[in-house]
Amino acid sequence: MEKRFGGLKHILRAQDFSRKWIEEVLFPKTDEMEARTLKGDRGQPLFGKEMISLFAGESLRTRASFNIAMKRLGGEITFETEDVRKFSSMAKGESLEDTIITLNEYGADVIVLRYDEEGGAERAAAVSDIPIINAGDGGGQHPTQALLDLYVIQKHLNRIDGISIAMIGDLEKGRTVHSLAYLFGKFDGVKIYFVSPDNLKIKPDIKEYLNRHNVRFFETKDVREVASKVDVFYQTRTQTNLGTKPFDRADEKNGFTVINKQILDLAKKDSIILHPLPCTDEIVRSEVDPDRRAVYIKTKGDRMSQVKGGIYIRMAILWLLL
Repeated sequence: MEKRFGGLKHILRAQDFSRKWIEEVLFPKTDEMEARTLKGDRGQPLFGKEMISLFAGESLRTRASFNIAMKRLGGEITFETEDVRKFSSMAKGESLEDTIITLNEYGADVIVLRYDEEGGAERAAAVSDIPIINAGDGGGQHPTQALLDLYVIQKHLNRIDGISIAMIGDLEKGRTVHSLAYLFGKFDGVKIYFVSPDNLKIKPDIKEYLNRHNVRFFETKDVREVASKVDVFYQTRTQTNLGTKPFDRADEKNGFTVINKQILDLAKKDSIILHPLPCTDEIVRSEVDPDRRAVYIKTKGDRMSQVKGGIYIRMAILWLLL
């Protein structure tokens, strides 16, 4: 298993993956999962395998796509909870570590964990003999989301080297941005524009990582300044669930971090607009959703959406991990 998964036992941080493994193992397996799904293949390569879905934070797409991926491959979800702090013994004061040790004793094959504090996945992995998949840990990382984002970029642009991307919004607490930025450190010639208000800038440790890996990046408060330059818009919501206060995205003191028709008119015709979802007020949906460049939620002909890509990438991850 560890050999097939790039030498990793757990999926904790995006920077742990190698470019070679992503391009030569994960992406081809993901293509295989797409083809398998489209032809209705219902074989059960994970028959007898058991997954635990342990969530201490809100989720629709991550939780549902992992569960669907496991079932499509013939595996079982033997235990799941949407709020582990409320609906397990953690409500009585049990630690995360004791929860994970207990579930190990029951003999499952993998635990998909969303935790509401940064570092939760690493704490779980430290006491777990079975693989832990970090499905988001507070304002830390979300590595499987970053892998699916990278896959969708490759599908639409046919390259990752040399692309320019605007990462927009709450970059301080946006864990999907953190993981995707780390992945770009594996590729050549990528240019990142971090677009956010001054109080929501990307974390210093990520900028240090990018500098060490020779990734060019720039910071601005106004997406209009870079809209004509980028191949990918990666919009994010305000992380109110992690403590960020709502702000006016079109107020000049905050900059301009909304995607609307004005941005579409400035953008390249072959660019794409991504969003890890859920989406609130950061995209003017009535103006942007119909545009073919908007591929965050709905597949348009042969233009795969991020949402659909999430199923295929997580099928591939589970197949390779188990």
